[in-house]
Amino acid sequence: MTEIRGGIELPARREDIVLRTDDGLTLVGELALPQTAEPVATLVCLHPLPTAGGFMDSHIIRKAAARLPALADLAVLRFNFRGVTSPRGTSEGEFGHGIAERADLAAAMRFVTDRGLPHPWLLGWSFGTEVALKWGGDHDVDGIILLSPPLHRATDEEVAAWAARDARVVLVIPELDDYLRPAEAEQRFAGIPQREFVAVEGGKHLWVGEAQTSRVLTEIVARVNPGVLPLPTEWADGAADTTGAA
Repeated sequence: MTEIRGGIELPARREDIVLRTDDGLTLVGELALPQTAEPVATLVCLHPLPTAGGFMDSHIIRKAAARLPALADLAVLRFNFRGVTSPRGTSEGEFGHGIAERADLAAAMRFVTDRGLPHPWLLGWSFGTEVALKWGGDHDVDGIILLSPPLHRATDEEVAAWAARDARVVLVIPELDDYLRPAEAEQRFAGIPQREFVAVEGGKHLWVGEAQTSRVLTEIVARVNPGVLPLPTEWADGAADTTGAA
């Protein structure tokens, strides 16, 4: 038995992909699918701030792709926003301050449609939540899951617009966040009647450590495929890679 923690990578069908934006850029990414089953839902992952080191391998997103196809039968699509480099490669263009990234999200959602991936959810973390809030309403999604939303770029009007949308809005707010803590978050999102609010005791903006990682992944799966909970902590067949950082 192999303990599921850190940089472990569980079996999945993994495919390097490229996305094409309407403004002519090529973005690099990866699609991870359950190894044998068909996915029951799809996570479209939107990574943290590029100018602060965010990329498709930011650890929560990387661990979602490494674990959830095997543990929860999910398709996980992750990619580098424009101008961002990771071991997968570099996406063309330059940082768009959450505005130009509208086209990046649109390219990802076209890919989801073209591949027939089921029940898409937007999973945003930090800057990725801004892109989800600002532009996710352009697309037919089951919901958005917002990890550590700073609300630096999404306006009050853009947040309020989700009240009229037929999509779930899940807020996962760290108690000790650097930007938006639970009490203020409750106020800022109060106008969305379908919001689901999760305050994580002891949580921090970057969700460092296996306990925080497990909590976040559990909250994601609780919305997207709750029937598989609780997530196992060991894997009988080992894993392909255990070298990633925690």
